[in-house]
Amino acid sequence: MNANDSQKERFIVSETATAFPVLGIAAWSGTGKTTLLTQLLPRLRQAGLNVGVIKHAHHEFDVDQPGKDSYELRSAGASPMLVASGKRFALMQETPGQSEPDLNALLAMMHYHQPDLVIVEGFKAWPIPKLALYREDVGDASLLEDTMLQAAALESDSPIVLAPHVERLDLNDIEAIARWVISWVGTQPNSVV
Repeated sequence: MNANDSQKERFIVSETATAFPVLGIAAWSGTGKTTLLTQLLPRLRQAGLNVGVIKHAHHEFDVDQPGKDSYELRSAGASPMLVASGKRFALMQETPGQSEPDLNALLAMMHYHQPDLVIVEGFKAWPIPKLALYREDVGDASLLEDTMLQAAALESDSPIVLAPHVERLDLNDIEAIARWVISWVGTQPNSVV
C-alpha cells in the first residue's frame, strides 16, 4: 500500500465523521470545471446553501507576494503563516515531502465554517461521491466508470450509456445541474437542508 492508498483508506474511515455532505467534481483538464463552478456556486447560494470548495492544484502555487510582510515571514520559516484583515484571512502552510494533499486534513479545516456542502474539485481518485463532467473531445470516459459516481453531465448528443444508478445531466444546462446538486444534498444523512 503506498502513501496515497493509506490516505484514501483513512478517508473512508473518517468520511462518516464529516458534518456536511462532500461532492467531488471530476473532469479532465479543459472540460470546463471552473466555468461550471463559477456559474453553479451563485445558484447554490441563492438556494440558501453555504458551499465550501476545496481545489486541488497539480503544480506549485503561491497566494502570497514577494515583498509583503507575510511572504517574508513565511520565507523566514513561519509555518503555518496566517494573515488576516477585516475582510478575509489566508492560512499558508508549507508541506515539504508531501506528494499529494491529505483530503481528510483539508475537510477537517472546513468543519469550523459549518458549510452545508463542500465541493471538492480534483481528487478524482478519492472515494467520495462525485459529479463527473465529460466532453468527448477532452480526455477519455474512464471517469464515468467510478463506483462513487452519482451523476454525469454530458453533452446533450453524447451516445455514452451510464450505469442505471447514475443520473444523466446536460453539461450545458446549469439550472438542471444546480437542481440536481440541491436535491442530492437534501438526500444526504448529514444534510441540513
